[in-house]
Amino acid sequence: MFQIAHSITYEYSQPVILLPHKLRLRPQSSGQQSVAQFALRILPAPLKMVDVRDLDGNDILQVWFEAVPVQKLQIQSQVQVISDLSAPFDYLLEPWAVNLPIDYPHSVWQRLQPYLQGYLGSAIDPVATQLGAEIWSEHQGIGNFLNSLNQKIYQSCGYLLRIDGLPWPPGITWSKRSGSCRDLAVLFIEVCRSVGLAARFVSGYEAGVESPDRYLHAWAEVFLPGAGWRGYDPTHGLVVADDHIVLATAPLQQQTMPVEGKFQGKAAETMTDQLLIQKS
Repeated sequence: MFQIAHSITYEYSQPVILLPHKLRLRPQSSGQQSVAQFALRILPAPLKMVDVRDLDGNDILQVWFEAVPVQKLQIQSQVQVISDLSAPFDYLLEPWAVNLPIDYPHSVWQRLQPYLQGYLGSAIDPVATQLGAEIWSEHQGIGNFLNSLNQKIYQSCGYLLRIDGLPWPPGITWSKRSGSCRDLAVLFIEVCRSVGLAARFVSGYEAGVESPDRYLHAWAEVFLPGAGWRGYDPTHGLVVADDHIVLATAPLQQQTMPVEGKFQGKAAETMTDQLLIQKS
């Protein structure tokens, strides 16, 4: 079991009116992890809160505030999560999904379209296409392809801490041979999509790496027929197991943000993110 305390604070240079927000801070519940306890504290106190679940099974809390000027928004979550994925390779692929390319049944292919398109549009990044072709030429088996890609990115790219900003385009990350966890995850996703493997972005917590400075982590999940969605972490070259806690998944990183919202007013915004993870 993991005990997670996450505090996100926004401060504004002058009073603003908070518009509706979406919070993705409750971890997913699935066959691989379950939420034993979840508590949320928001200041200023919201006028109304509504729980919804989106297309990817993410629990989203929609929050409305009073139209009263404020200079600070503080969101604190306390979570107990049970993670049970000690054997990440314990699955059996469908016989038609063992080697590349996968010939998805048409009904499955249609449902996977958001996870097969290029990350920045319908076209796949040509740099990712070339990288995928190079690995594919040596590894037609899906498991070997994914493990080789995971290690290729991990061994070739240095880690770069970038707290803010959208992920870089996949080609930029590979040309720089460096990136944040979200940059490396997007590169992995794009290469998978270039060879016809459905893949999505994951935002969550990682408990396996000890560090005094913790931040939200990002990795990728690939849809393997017969096994479902399976995680790969190119930042560390790992197949995802029980040290990774999934918060939100989506075709795009922007759809997994832990806090999404705007404000009215002309003010500069600063954000402080504090995260504590303990294993019990």
